[in-house]
Amino acid sequence: MKTKTLKKDKVNIITLGCSKNIVDSEELYSQLKANDFLVEHESQEDDANIVIINTCGFIDNAKEESINTIVRWAEAKEAGEIDKLYVTGCLSQRYKPDLEKEIPEVDQYFGSTHLPQLLQTLGADYKHELIGERITTTPAHYAYLKVSEGCDRPCSFCAIPIMRGKHVSKSLEQIETEVKGLVKNGTKEILLIAQDSTYYGLDLYGERKLAELLRRISDVPGVEWIRLHYAYPSQFPLEALEVMAERDNICKYIDIPLQHVSDNMLKIMRRGITGKRTEELVQTIREKVPGIAIRTTLIAGHPGETEQDFLDLCEFVKRNRFDRLGIFTYSHEDGTHAGEMLDDVPQEVKEERAAMVMEIQQGISTEINKTRVGKTLKVLFDRKEGGYYIGRTEFDSPEVDNEVLVDAKTNYVRIGDFANVLIESAEDFDLYGKVIA
Repeated sequence: MKTKTLKKDKVNIITLGCSKNIVDSEELYSQLKANDFLVEHESQEDDANIVIINTCGFIDNAKEESINTIVRWAEAKEAGEIDKLYVTGCLSQRYKPDLEKEIPEVDQYFGSTHLPQLLQTLGADYKHELIGERITTTPAHYAYLKVSEGCDRPCSFCAIPIMRGKHVSKSLEQIETEVKGLVKNGTKEILLIAQDSTYYGLDLYGERKLAELLRRISDVPGVEWIRLHYAYPSQFPLEALEVMAERDNICKYIDIPLQHVSDNMLKIMRRGITGKRTEELVQTIREKVPGIAIRTTLIAGHPGETEQDFLDLCEFVKRNRFDRLGIFTYSHEDGTHAGEMLDDVPQEVKEERAAMVMEIQQGISTEINKTRVGKTLKVLFDRKEGGYYIGRTEFDSPEVDNEVLVDAKTNYVRIGDFANVLIESAEDFDLYGKVIA
């Protein structure tokens, strides 16, 4: 058992889930630092006496990981290895009464929007003057920027509105201030995130302001890459594509979760778009932003998905040859519209369908990657690992997309720097090359 001392409290923040949770943890981290707390993010030293877990409650696997993490640290508290345990984030927002009953060792549970209350419990003040300033936990050269919170979309499968509330945009001025602060601290790549980035500004300004937002960020000196994530396909603001095409520091990249293409499934999923319009949008994006890499995510096994619906989805993937693609198996979520439906696709069928789509995508990715061989690409290097410097092109987002590897024995780059790389070979999801002058 750890001996109690009079040493100053030290906080360890553990983040689970998506990039939006990373931003939330960074804001908590920054507030605690400003209150003179000793604080680390996912400390490897195991010497903190206060642990805060920022949970995810999006799908079954994420919920299971969050619960397992809470249980692990609850046991550590019971063993006297830590003094206090707090839980925040989406899982806590959604299931607080159940969690309080099942894991009472946690000192207090907070929702995803309860940062001031959490700080107060820790004896810290919420410093409003820090709005727009944030200590990042990602590598210094890139940072996620959350442009809005919550979502107004009625998608059948999604519990985000339950956990995060309705859509609330940050002001253009606040975002611009935050970007300037990030750049001042060495950030070169801004990754724009939101539950629905295309809805940005509608609540504040009465119209979609994504195009203006992109222009404003692009104009900030020092911003070298801007990357757009989580664009909703229905009522997509096409004027944003014109800005992407004309600005060199906006990556030719878009993450647009389409989820499905069958009219039957799009209606059941309450996506507000048809398969024909979805396909037309994909073509319009490619026409207006030549050379753009499109990343999408899909869902396999949503209630009501027939074999024909799934075959239509496979043909859609083959036809449109997405540069990057991920697929989830449907997760039945209480409180959602689909949660009231019969979960009628067996789990093994969901997994088989997801595997089939990824097999198709693997072939497409290999073919696209082979077209890069012999070309020189601008690469931003994220890390050194296993004898390689590892970086990304403008067509790739951190953690989820392809990477470029150069041999550290014969090449030298500084982490966080850009370099021109001649691509010499390609695999399914990786490129290999050498740095050239």
